Amino acid sequence: MLTAAKAIAAAAAAAAKESTILTAIPLSSFQPRTTFDVSTSITRSYFLGHHHAALNRMRTALSNVGLIIECRDFRVPISSWNPLLEQSLAHSAKYGNRSRIVVYTHRDLTPDRVADYALNGPVDVHKQSSAAVIRLLTKFHSEQGDSVLFLGQGEVNKSGMLLKEIKAVAQRLDSLTGLRAMVVGMPNAGKSTLLNRLRSRGMNLPKAAKTGSEPGVTRKLGTPVRIVPGEDHPGGQPGMGEGVFLVDTPGVFVPYVSDPESMLKLALVGCVKDGVISSVTVADYLLYHLNLAGPEVYVDRFGMTEATNDVHEFLRGAAKRTGKLKRSGDLSLESAADWVVQEWRKGSLGRMFLDEVTKETLGAAVEAAKEPTVSMNQARKRFKVARKEKGEAKRAAAGADDGL
Repeated sequence: MLTAAKAIAAAAAAAAKESTILTAIPLSSFQPRTTFDVSTSITRSYFLGHHHAALNRMRTALSNVGLIIECRDFRVPISSWNPLLEQSLAHSAKYGNRSRIVVYTHRDLTPDRVADYALNGPVDVHKQSSAAVIRLLTKFHSEQGDSVLFLGQGEVNKSGMLLKEIKAVAQRLDSLTGLRAMVVGMPNAGKSTLLNRLRSRGMNLPKAAKTGSEPGVTRKLGTPVRIVPGEDHPGGQPGMGEGVFLVDTPGVFVPYVSDPESMLKLALVGCVKDGVISSVTVADYLLYHLNLAGPEVYVDRFGMTEATNDVHEFLRGAAKRTGKLKRSGDLSLESAADWVVQEWRKGSLGRMFLDEVTKETLGAAVEAAKEPTVSMNQARKRFKVARKEKGEAKRAAAGADDGL
């Protein structure tokens, strides 16, 4: 039996030999898939028990909250919009329509290229530039009455801009007890990381919230953390009262995702725990987008001779290049699938948007958010009723034809 080291060396040598013997097919002749066929049986929810419990605790705590900071993933600015949070947390008897700041995280993981981008009508999602999407979302949120900010890793100055917005809300309220704010969003949308950045910038203190790459690190409402000093503290400003306190919350998923492709988008960016959907399926969806955006990124990275629409061929290329092997020495496609997804999430395997962002898609999202949220069981019942009605209509049509 091959040792792990020898097996990895053998796989790397085979990949190098293969890349020198075979003649590469020009990428210009490659035809990527134009649609992705998603199984209707794919998991359509990640709404867990602690999500439901956390939502109830958030509602209970609202009476003292004057500001909601909602995190959304900039790679999926529409799919990571959770109407359930909006419906549950938008109003308060004490503050009326409370202030809200929408923070789009992971801005650094989207393309900065300059591209022709129409603000009206359909666009190629892979030709969207960060600057164009930011302009559109800024205008959209301004019309909605919300403040908006776009943050990427390492953008310290943007954290300062967010603190300035938060202080402005506190000064408008001008409460002796200061401002209580709550940061909310989908799982793994960057809430705890944001709290730590604000605490570091506003108080020059170390992080107070635990973070991780997987969703579910935060499972209950945290203790209020001071992110802005009170007006009596050194460096405090007038109108701050006792300061600004921010409460970290668990990510809350939607009870049911009506569009199965949106579920794949959320799984790919990490809002769904790895393993809930097959890693190979998620890697296949990534391959679909990589091919449309430009397959050169993985063809060159994996030393492949041509682009492919076959996820197994794609994963074999990744496994050979990285030495992802089973104990038997065979290629491990599952390990390769996990690896390519993690590489893409870090921005090391292409940067792209997964949502098409236009006035039309944002308008459709607004209308969808007005609809009552349904649970998985309610969605299944509706599906059964619709299927039954469709069957009855088909039988009635067949009976009418027989009577002719």
